[in-house]
Parts: sequence; structure tokens; C-alpha cells
Amino acid sequence: MDVGIRIKKYREKQNISQDKLAEKIFVSRQTISNWENDKSYPDIKSLMMLSNIFDVSLDDFMKGDIEEMGKIIDKQAIKKFNVMSYIFGTELLILAITAYPLFKVEGNIGVIIWISFFVITFFTAGIVEKFKKNNDIQTYKEILAFIHGKQLNYEEMQQEIGKRMYQKVLLAILAGMITLIINLVIIFFINNI
Repeated sequence: MDVGIRIKKYREKQNISQDKLAEKIFVSRQTISNWENDKSYPDIKSLMMLSNIFDVSLDDFMKGDIEEMGKIIDKQAIKKFNVMSYIFGTELLILAITAYPLFKVEGNIGVIIWISFFVITFFTAGIVEKFKKNNDIQTYKEILAFIHGKQLNYEEMQQEIGKRMYQKVLLAILAGMITLIINLVIIFFINNI
């Protein structure tokens, strides 16, 4: 028995219309219909709310569907994320390798080329971050699970959400250090002209 059938069974058992159920969990009636007809799958928040409304434990409600949830992740999205990650990694490598040689080029042309690489890499980083935000993957463990077409269980997800704040602080510190290094390189370059 899958989640769509369970939702419909419990909804009808409690004599709740799709409209009323949709109001209780803050989604549209069409969303409830899509879930019941297996056109889409509820997210973890919705599943928790459904289990509370139907007065059933989440484990009982989800029995047999954990594996199916892992298959729901769009394979194209995983492929797109992998390609974006490789492009971003390559751009970072080019940025690091070309810094010194480009700064040694006579005139400002080398600096302009390097800054252009930097802007392109920064733009790609923004695209990767937007993709991660849209797919709610922020921590390393979440990214690995996403790449492998899996989802973390509720406890693991809560742990990862708890880590996000610390990772943002570390990311800000790292960004500050990189900015400092870049500025020191530029100052060194300007002083040697």
C-alpha cells in the first residue's frame, strides 16, 4: 500500500474532504488529489502533519514507502547538480592556477583576465547555491544523499538542519579569508608594478 492510498483511506475514514485536509496542512486541494493519485509525493513536513491529523505514527503511516521516496528525486536534477559541481570545481582550479601567471603579465590585462575568471566563478557559485536552496540541500551529508538519489530520515535531517548555522559561520569565515588573500595578492601586485 502506498502513501497516496493511505492518505485517501485515512481521509475518508475521518470523513474529511480534500478541501478540508488541504486547509489543515496548508496546501491546495489539487495537491491532495495529486498525492492520492500518486502524481506527486508529500514532503516530510506534510507527512508529519498528515500523521498528526490522522492520529497515526509517522512510521506506521510511511511503512513500505521509504524506498519509494528515495526514487522520487529527479535523476535529471542529480545529473544537473553533478555537472554544475564539476564546472564550479574546474573554475575554482583555473582561478587558483592562473592567478600568479596572469598577475605577471605586463600591464593590467592579466589582472582584468583574472578578475573576469573570478566573476564567472562567482556567478557559477551563485547558481550552485540557488540549486541547493531550491532542493533544500545545504550540508555535505545532504548533498551526498541527493547525489545518490536518497533522502535522509527525519532524525538525520534534523541533525543536518542544526549544522547549517555553524556551516554558514564557517563559510563566512572562509569567504573572509579568501577575500583577504585575494586583496593581499592584489596589494603585492600593485606594490611591485
